[in-house]
Amino acid sequence: MPAALQLDSVSKYFGEFRSLHQVSLTVEQGEFFALLGPNGAGKTTLINLIAGLSRPSSGKASVMGFDVQGQFRDARRSIGIVPQELVFDPFFSVRETLRFQSGYFGLKNNDAWIDELLSSLGLADKADNNMRTLSGGMKRRVMVAQALVHRPPVIVLDEPTAGVDVELRQTLWKFIAGLNRQGHTILLTTHYLEEAETLCNRIAMLKKGEILTVDTTPNLLARHASLSLNLVINGVLPASLEGQVLKSNVVEGRYTLAVKRPSDMEAVLAACRQDHLDVRECNLHKPDLEDVFVQLMSGVQQ
Repeated sequence: MPAALQLDSVSKYFGEFRSLHQVSLTVEQGEFFALLGPNGAGKTTLINLIAGLSRPSSGKASVMGFDVQGQFRDARRSIGIVPQELVFDPFFSVRETLRFQSGYFGLKNNDAWIDELLSSLGLADKADNNMRTLSGGMKRRVMVAQALVHRPPVIVLDEPTAGVDVELRQTLWKFIAGLNRQGHTILLTTHYLEEAETLCNRIAMLKKGEILTVDTTPNLLARHASLSLNLVINGVLPASLEGQVLKSNVVEGRYTLAVKRPSDMEAVLAACRQDHLDVRECNLHKPDLEDVFVQLMSGVQQ
């Protein structure tokens, strides 16, 4: 069974500017996969290469086993992309937009699936509205419907919830998660890291055009982050705890200490009691994907 997405040593240069460098990545069929990175990391460039909108300077990319360049028709039928930008024809209604999109893939009598998309994405009552009359959130829903109108096995979501309200975000993720359970492969880019942590099976982090790491969220948390203890006391931290300090503000008596397990909290409190310190605040911080992301992007190792 071919991989849903396969990148082999893909590089992309714009003149002397390096956007991607020797990127190799495999996304298996049925995965919910996140591609994370700061602005300018090369995420959109990578998506454009997968979509066939741009040619790699070197390397190869394939979708469902179809080479993006050599078998472009089959590759493009296998993928649906929701771009960051809101791109639409202001002269068509929502339903007309989706019918035209169906026609681009040679699909006739696709109204039953279009109706299902409209209903699932909360667009049924807007079906006959002109696109230019819709709010930004509603236009975003239409963009998702366009990407899905030909039932592609691979769906790429490039910042799909940027600037949208909570209702749309919940509606969208419920629908997309359902498609993933049905076997669709999802590739997601987002700056909302809690979305990636909640939804995605595996995560790749990209920085300056290079892959830093690819792994599951539990493995990333285990390898790159640790528990920490936030402590506020009425004096100077005991000398026995100085080796655990991650952050400190001596003036305010605030300290962040590295701990290996929740039970280590008792040893910290015991050391404070021994020095007759009043503990005003004490709470454990469980690491999340944002902690891992910041650490990897800053190059700081714990």
